[in-house]
Amino acid sequence: MHSISEENYIKAIYHLQDGKALVSTNEIAGRMNTKASSVTDMLKKLADKNLAEYVPYKGARLTDKGVQCANQIIRKHRLWEVFLVEKLDFSWDEVHDVAEQLEHIQSQKLIDQLDKHLGFPKKDPHGDPIPDRHGNYEKTNKTILSKLKKGDKGTLIGLIDSSKNFLKYLDKQHMKLGTSIEIIEFEEFDLSYTIKVNESRLQISKQIADNLYIKLK
Repeated sequence: MHSISEENYIKAIYHLQDGKALVSTNEIAGRMNTKASSVTDMLKKLADKNLAEYVPYKGARLTDKGVQCANQIIRKHRLWEVFLVEKLDFSWDEVHDVAEQLEHIQSQKLIDQLDKHLGFPKKDPHGDPIPDRHGNYEKTNKTILSKLKKGDKGTLIGLIDSSKNFLKYLDKQHMKLGTSIEIIEFEEFDLSYTIKVNESRLQISKQIADNLYIKLK
């Protein structure tokens, strides 16, 4: 059993690691919106529980036990997001904050039953993979839209930015997971794209293109 604060740090380190040998104290402090001294205290606690390896003045990384814990927190978060959207009619821009609270429920039986009730979903409403109870998840070949060229066609399958404002923007443009997208033009001057969304044309900025995952057809 871990505290909510410990779980939040574990998840933060997991997302920051991304192939790095160590995550710096300042990176963690920025992610958690707290002081570096508070991060150091928590890293020592996580190290004592064999959830993280802490190297003074350099940073930390999760142990295998810590990674397993992070995967289960993420699993709960994403399953609750699916439940909120599919069963309680939440929109995809409303679920993150609620799932942040629900992800700390400790009952393994509840989460396993939730997974079964939902039909063992592989992805959450934003296209992110849902780990199974063993931490395994389905991998999909995907490309960031900004790496595509004129004439490329694909399907929107995920997002890098899942903030409320970005999701509301996508709703306004009638873009959702499963939407067909074709690259019509690329403007070198401002790096913007003209894309075909279903049967409509839309001009998007590089910032938007950098945050859309496409599965090529």
